[in-house]
Amino acid sequence: MAEHILSNEEILRYSRHLIMPEVGMRGQECLRQGSVLLIGTGGLGSPLALYLAAAGVGHIGLVDFDVVDESNLQRQIVHGTATVGVAKTESAKSRLQDLNPYIEITTYEAQVTSENALDLMRPYDVIVDGTDNFPTRYLTNDACVLLGKPNVYGSIFRFEGQATVFHPQAGGPCYRCLYPEPPPPGLVPSCAEGGVLGVLPGVIGTIQATEVIKLLTGIGETLVGRLMLYDALSMRFRELKLRHNPECPVCGANPTITELIDYEAFCGIASQEVTLGIQYEITPLDLAAWLEREDRPFLLDVRNPYEVEIASIPGTDKLIPVDQLAARMNELDSSQEMVVYCRSGGRSGNAVEMLKQAGFRKVKNLVGGVLRWSDDVDPSMPKY
Repeated sequence: MAEHILSNEEILRYSRHLIMPEVGMRGQECLRQGSVLLIGTGGLGSPLALYLAAAGVGHIGLVDFDVVDESNLQRQIVHGTATVGVAKTESAKSRLQDLNPYIEITTYEAQVTSENALDLMRPYDVIVDGTDNFPTRYLTNDACVLLGKPNVYGSIFRFEGQATVFHPQAGGPCYRCLYPEPPPPGLVPSCAEGGVLGVLPGVIGTIQATEVIKLLTGIGETLVGRLMLYDALSMRFRELKLRHNPECPVCGANPTITELIDYEAFCGIASQEVTLGIQYEITPLDLAAWLEREDRPFLLDVRNPYEVEIASIPGTDKLIPVDQLAARMNELDSSQEMVVYCRSGGRSGNAVEMLKQAGFRKVKNLVGGVLRWSDDVDPSMPKY
């Protein structure tokens, strides 16, 4: 009888896998010997980590530089109230070790960068992209292509999600084949700005986890070359065929990207940050003092109407959502001192840049938005 690498305790734990002929002892041993790096332990990373640990993936790496916030708990189910304020990697590791003490978990409390990405990913069989920003998505993609690793991709927003496996070495496309260029900075709102249905990352994350298990065991048909789209409101799945782009700059026949680049600059984020000088910014404390004076500024809110129902700064003069600002600038007086705000300062920064380009000079961005206003000025204001 062949010697097993699984202990008797593990055989009992994974028995429902072992009695499936498609998995069996061989498949479970593949999982036990497999390794997966999860980039992000948030909405997607939470179900991914839980189900991969439960399935018996032998080595799971967790990369994240954030701490658990109370607003995470609506969807990031690997964390809990007891770990609010704790590093997400440590919070997740504690939960996973309790779920399955037979696996190895390595944590990296760091941001993935062009300097460390290849070293982080090299030891692992499969890389999983659970990120929520374009620079890290392009970085993850390029590093996976350079290393020849499969990239199990997922993304979520509001009620919609998508998932696929980018793996040019298996004949499929990479992320750049699908999205050659990033969208302009600020065009696509983040989940923090647009929201996300709490169960949505559970659906997409478990699809990603399924793909990881299939890649490690070699069973089934993976999502290589197929993009799965999910709409929670209509409860419909759709599938798009994806093709490899032979002229892709990273996985094409004659690649022009042969090493990792500056992804913040590639996505236009660095250039966006330097357009607003200090003269176009104001802190909540300074704004609070200014609003008490007779020469108070005009206060413009560029959030969405439903956000106003949660919290707003007293004395706000006008609401114009940032995506309507270009068409409604005629409602504003360029000769007036103006302060623009949003939830955290990102959308209002974009709005100030738009106003500057339209000739407004007496305009400032509220640094940190209503979140920092709550911290520095009015702790009774709810955060969201």
